[in-house]
Amino acid sequence: MKRYILNIALLLAACVSYTSCFNLDEEVFDRVDGSVYYADEASVQGAVGAIYAEAAYGYCEYFWYLQEFSADQIAWRTWNGGAWGWDEALKFVLSSQTWNEESTIVRQAWEKAWTTIGLANNVIYELGKVSPEAIGMSQEKLDLYIAECRTLRAWAYYNIYEIWGGALPLNIKASAESAEIPGTADPDFNTSCQKIFDFIVDELDGCWEALPQNESNRMNQAVNRMLKMRVLLNSEIFTGVARFDECKALAKDIIDGKYGNYAIAENYKDIYSANNNTDCKEIVFAFSSDVVYNKRSTNMRNGPFMSYVFTAYFNTKEEHAGWNCCCLTPSFDNSSNFYNQCVSFDANGTASVVKNMYDKELAKCFLDGYGDKLGAVMERFDPADIRLVTPYNDAAGNWGGHFMNGVMYSDFGNGELQMADADRDGQPLVYVDQVGNFQGKGEHPLQVVENPRWGETNSGIRMAKYPYYNIDAPYNFCDPDVVEFRLAEVYYTYAECLLREGNSAEAKNWVNEVRKRYFSAADWTVAKDRAPRGFDAAFDEDRMLSEWGLEFLDEGHRRRTDLRRFDKFTQGQWWFFGRTTETGYDLPAKRDRKYEWFPVPERALAANPGLTQNPAYGG
Repeated sequence: MKRYILNIALLLAACVSYTSCFNLDEEVFDRVDGSVYYADEASVQGAVGAIYAEAAYGYCEYFWYLQEFSADQIAWRTWNGGAWGWDEALKFVLSSQTWNEESTIVRQAWEKAWTTIGLANNVIYELGKVSPEAIGMSQEKLDLYIAECRTLRAWAYYNIYEIWGGALPLNIKASAESAEIPGTADPDFNTSCQKIFDFIVDELDGCWEALPQNESNRMNQAVNRMLKMRVLLNSEIFTGVARFDECKALAKDIIDGKYGNYAIAENYKDIYSANNNTDCKEIVFAFSSDVVYNKRSTNMRNGPFMSYVFTAYFNTKEEHAGWNCCCLTPSFDNSSNFYNQCVSFDANGTASVVKNMYDKELAKCFLDGYGDKLGAVMERFDPADIRLVTPYNDAAGNWGGHFMNGVMYSDFGNGELQMADADRDGQPLVYVDQVGNFQGKGEHPLQVVENPRWGETNSGIRMAKYPYYNIDAPYNFCDPDVVEFRLAEVYYTYAECLLREGNSAEAKNWVNEVRKRYFSAADWTVAKDRAPRGFDAAFDEDRMLSEWGLEFLDEGHRRRTDLRRFDKFTQGQWWFFGRTTETGYDLPAKRDRKYEWFPVPERALAANPGLTQNPAYGG
């Protein structure tokens, strides 16, 4: 299964990498009659694989943008008032929650999702007409592929449902079945929400039994049930009706192995390792990768955080440049500038080790007296958490933690001092837990709390959650599969349901069953009950939301939705929201609730008169 998905993915990746796709002398599925195309099981695999490839591109990129940049943990960082790169304005609207129906990034996500759904509709329709005997397959095997497509379609619907809610059409017919393009599911937004909710649940319930178990690179029973679990967990924001009891029961069934055999990884590094699809029992589903296509997928996960000169740090043959534009939202404001205390130099101008990098007296933490317990990513981690070490933290170059923090040295932190580029060209590259214009402080309208539009190259901690391998490593051209579903999500879902029924102690225990892998045995005896900075000792909703964010940081499929479920997405404070005002650019503490849903893109409305704009945007 992994191979057939990969082959199609490689083809599509090549096509999107160029202005136009050259003639590969291949039959294009959507231009071939099904009675001609489907000749054997391999042809069925190819058609289904095309859906996976399209879904991977959308989920790993565009929906990652919408979930992460719009939320409190990751920011699209610009500099010099926004003069960073050709597309900075496309993504900055997400970090500032100022998008509208003309925003390019919103339109691109919409189009990718509907392409996935359209492919699924066509394949489901065509496979329904195929005689399994005629192509050498059993009915059971053919039904499995159809169930796979139905689950992929339900997943695609769930992703757009999180974003657009009741502004969506219910389009589940192939183009050959109907030339009519359906309009919004119902003119009433809330009624439409309910119709789409019912469709997703019914679709998932109707096909899960035909799926396999324990196949991490394809739709399987556990993925199907986890999707329903997500729908139930968020039912209240979709339909106004909480369904936590149902969600809790389903989560427990998954944990108990009803839909496959899974286990929490004792070593968190296994989740993101080169052989994670086969070696990690925590992974329920991951998009497969290989020698070419995977380089794009890893670049998508790590590349946005990397400087243009990052290959020197990882000593890698990675062909893609870093984006130099993303960072974790900072933990500290700019009430005092401690950047210049990060590196010291001797008489010859040689840089030495860090000194006083995080003197807590020099700047104010956003968790201390600023309102909600959001953002401030690094300070929300327990100080004993082993993920806080740099990605490669020993002389052997073994992969360590997730965060590029402090002074950067080449060759996995063991070589020469890395020099910055762009606005800090020729200066030591030192990542700090602040975002600001450190060289020209006070030369622009912002005060002690800055926003992403004024972040220099050194601003913000960077992530490398998926490892890069050095030139001599056997995995240099083979990166991890991109994880989309893992068992830890089920544990956290079960914990949240317990918390919402008033059982905070048991909820904490379930979260700790996952957290304990991030501590030494000695540290865990204290850390398991230690409240993070700025949090109360009680395990409450603030703590649950924080743990969701830390465990799934940068994985791209939930942070915005989690904030919505706890009513923090537009009503909560983090970093610059509610803490500063730029001339002509209002950044209030509480934003307009219309931003809890996204608008239907203007182009979509023009192409389909049957669509109704989200009423929050004047529809």
